[in-house]
Amino acid sequence: MQPQERDPQLWRIARARAKFKSHLLTYLFVNLLLWAIWYFSGAETDGLGLPWPVWPTLFWGLGVCIQGLATYGFNSAQSWSEREYERLLRQRDAERR
Repeated sequence: MQPQERDPQLWRIARARAKFKSHLLTYLFVNLLLWAIWYFSGAETDGLGLPWPVWPTLFWGLGVCIQGLATYGFNSAQSWSEREYERLLRQRDAERR
């Protein structure tokens, strides 16, 4: 398919989803590696009694979740923009009458 034949909005969505899937796989692989390192190096805990890989898993996972919501399920900013644009179009059309 030639680039000029692509729907720009669908292409943007497809790129965002591919980017998210890539980040998710990287997150899973790296965290699996971190937990394996922790386990095979003696499985010691930090000062709070937690395994040290819990921190990168937790905070990076939060970022991946936010990205996933923005990519797949929480596109409210986009829908708000579209609703506002349509409202402005209706307002402009009403003013022209």
